Amino acid sequence: MFYLRLVRGYRALDLGRWLVTALAGAVVAAFLLRALGRAMSDPAAGPDALVRLLWCLPPLAAVAWFAAVAARALPARRAERITGLATAGAGAGRIRALIAGEVAFACGTGAGLTLLLFLVLRNDIAGPALADELGMGVALPAAAPVVLLALVPLTAGLAAAGAVPHAETLPGRSRPEPTGFGPWRLALPLGLVVIGLALELIALRPGAAADGRPVHLPAGLGTTSTAALGGWAASALGLAMLTGPLLGWAGRLLALGRPTPLRLLAGRGLTAQARRLGAPLAVLTLALALVLTTVRYWLGEPGSADLLPAIEAGLVLGCTAGAVAVRLAELRADRRGVGEALLRLGAAPRLLFGAVVLRTLMAGTVLLVTGGATAALAAAGLR
Repeated sequence: MFYLRLVRGYRALDLGRWLVTALAGAVVAAFLLRALGRAMSDPAAGPDALVRLLWCLPPLAAVAWFAAVAARALPARRAERITGLATAGAGAGRIRALIAGEVAFACGTGAGLTLLLFLVLRNDIAGPALADELGMGVALPAAAPVVLLALVPLTAGLAAAGAVPHAETLPGRSRPEPTGFGPWRLALPLGLVVIGLALELIALRPGAAADGRPVHLPAGLGTTSTAALGGWAASALGLAMLTGPLLGWAGRLLALGRPTPLRLLAGRGLTAQARRLGAPLAVLTLALALVLTTVRYWLGEPGSADLLPAIEAGLVLGCTAGAVAVRLAELRADRRGVGEALLRLGAAPRLLFGAVVLRTLMAGTVLLVTGGATAALAAAGLR
């Protein structure tokens, strides 16, 4: 009943976030139920059933990531709601539990609707094409779909609860975050990139195709070598971890020397936002690079495309794009006071708009470099 009262006070953005969370939970639940249906249709295919179940982990992780980012942004974007709960006597721990419960309730609603549709289609409504996907003709264990679908709200709720720090759940208790990156935050990704490039070069040397056993990639992507796959994984992780520092360096580059007010505002803003904006942008860039590389390979190899990975890629991209949008809204809410203060001091609105455009251009350049390098290394490893 409490969450239904919260829904009555939702604005358009809140309702959209709730619906997106429910839709993502429904799609992941559909993947889990499909894996269950195929396992029931062919009980002898044990390894294949495990592989189909493992294919559900990337979209489940994407939903958990989106839930964590949305839960972290909620106290900053809806400070009046948190203030009201604190005034009513709710402590930091209870507010965290309420935010996590709201996310879990949305995912549980979507998963429940998917289960209802699954049961309806099993009632001799689906055609022969979906018989194997639904496990038609086989008795459905009552506990199996409940246990599987409980993973969706449980994972999302735990991710949401862990994403909201205690210091940020109550108004007036937020702590300033550092804007720099320590040497260890730079040494690890640089080392991963160097190791990954070395492994890629070893895998691409003449005669390397005859060495070792080829690794068969999923989603119809052909084969590759162990060195190429490991090198790409290391370099992609290193480039993703370098996204935040590169954004910070780009901001400092904008404010270098004797900058104009436009460059100074853009550079200082990008430097301040680099730590909080780097992670979601890195995940989105990595996912987009993987999708573009996969599509390029499918276009070059007709008949190799697979529908299920395409749907999962769409869900992952949607969740990561939503996480970036939520983080941008969170940063905008945090900087609203700065913008209002500058306007009161006489700054022109077009100056603030130009700073936003310049920050966007610099961030896009950084992402083009990291994403392009990730996609190029992935394309080089496929054969």
